[in-house]
This record gives sequence, C-alpha cells and structure tokens, in this order.
Amino acid sequence: MAKYEVIIYWSDEDMAFIADIPELPGCMAHGDTYDSALANVKEAMNLWLKTAEECNEPIPVPKGRRLAFA
Repeated sequence: MAKYEVIIYWSDEDMAFIADIPELPGCMAHGDTYDSALANVKEAMNLWLKTAEECNEPIPVPKGRRLAFA
C-alpha cells in the first residue's frame, strides 16, 4: 500500500468525517465514522492511482508527514 499522508476531520456542514490525501489532488472521501472515512479514502486512493497509471499520468512519490514552516 502506498504511504501517503491522510488527514481526517469532522465536517459539521457535511455531518460526516472527511478524509483527504493532499498529495493526490482531489482524492477525498467521507464516512459516518472515522474508520469508515479511512476505509473509503483507501479505496479512493487505489482508484486514483489505478486511473493515473492507466492514463500515463505522473504519480507523486509519497512524502509522508508534511513539514510545517513558521
């Protein structure tokens, strides 16, 4: 499995947990629980990577944890 950073947060607007993979543009998912959001974004990531590969698009190398600069 690819080792991309996943950010999960609660959205009051959507009334759901939102999971985002910032290194894969547009790769997001949601779920009623934290765990379901994580499972859904893993599936979305696999589809994102498969589509990029099929379309000969560049696939970012996972950077892991992002650095914060003050």
